[in-house]
Amino acid sequence: MSAESRPEPGIPGKDGNSGPRHRAKGRKQKNRSPRHKALMITAWVAGGVLVLGGTGAGYVYFKLNGNIKTVDINQALGTDRPVKVDNGSENILVLGSDSRSGTNKKLGGGTDDGSARSDTAMIIHVYKGHKKASVVSIPRDTLVDRPECTDTKGVTHDAASGVMFNEAYSTGGAACTVKTVESISGLRMDHYLEVDFAGFEKLINELGGVQITTTKDIKDPQSHLNLKAGRHTLNGSQALGLVRTRHGVGDGSDLGRIQLQQAFIKALVNQVKHVGLLTSPTKLFDLANTATKAVTTDSDLGSVNSLTSFANGLKGISSKNMNMVTMPVEYDPANPNRVIIEKAKAQLVWTALKNDQAIPAAATKGTATGEAKGVVTS
Repeated sequence: MSAESRPEPGIPGKDGNSGPRHRAKGRKQKNRSPRHKALMITAWVAGGVLVLGGTGAGYVYFKLNGNIKTVDINQALGTDRPVKVDNGSENILVLGSDSRSGTNKKLGGGTDDGSARSDTAMIIHVYKGHKKASVVSIPRDTLVDRPECTDTKGVTHDAASGVMFNEAYSTGGAACTVKTVESISGLRMDHYLEVDFAGFEKLINELGGVQITTTKDIKDPQSHLNLKAGRHTLNGSQALGLVRTRHGVGDGSDLGRIQLQQAFIKALVNQVKHVGLLTSPTKLFDLANTATKAVTTDSDLGSVNSLTSFANGLKGISSKNMNMVTMPVEYDPANPNRVIIEKAKAQLVWTALKNDQAIPAAATKGTATGEAKGVVTS
């Protein structure tokens, strides 16, 4: 099935074992539930609204500033990167990290081995004028050639061929993931944002839930989700279940799960639009406090002032102006649990974004983008 892009630019759209590709036939089936943390716009807007409408500005600034964790991506990557295209557009890599420690252990049901994986990755391309954007989701199970990379601790990791995309994060963290994305796409990532699993659930609850409509029943014991077809206001736990489910809809693949994530993000953006300056200062602070605790950013975004300025520049992008697609892939005929990049079609995506143009429908037509499209609407 395909996730066709719209004619205008807009925000898009396991096994953690890595290893070389091997050949075998079948359809993609998964067991381990992924997590979704790609809540960039919520964090920006919540922080921005608080600073604009809150009181006690000095305390608020230092409190929230102290919450934000940063990674110096530029220093780790050095100069061997794609050239920044100076056409008024911006590219942001958004990751959802799957930590196996602390609160995330309870939510994820995993063992506390202290490790972390990147279960969700999205390239956010904000077009010149900041009125429209495209989001390209990168399936975590895509087999890629990971380049040599140096992490933020200065440790260099050798290149590897035919490994899962999310192996870059477990190997070298944010820096190696950015390096891998830039290698795949040829696009320079201007910013990096990572959203934590546990913070996502709390943030949804503090927003008062997110409204979605399901066109089919969704029942997945593994993600503890049971929704009848119809209108729902999801709390944090249900929202996590929705964006984690892969067995409740479609073919049980990571690609179908991405379709649900993309639909949920649009619903979330609509919900955030209702958080205005008339909201109580206490609620605004709670939202911003949770949001800033949940994010890790690159150094350039690592302050309340920077996040607020960035948020203000993006508030004009509505869900209607978001074009969400999945990086063109096909099932690996060698392995039913993996996908591989459809290079010719993927190049259409990267070329369009490099030139700040709409992603053509031909780029995603006929690719393996899952079977859950239309199951959830905002």
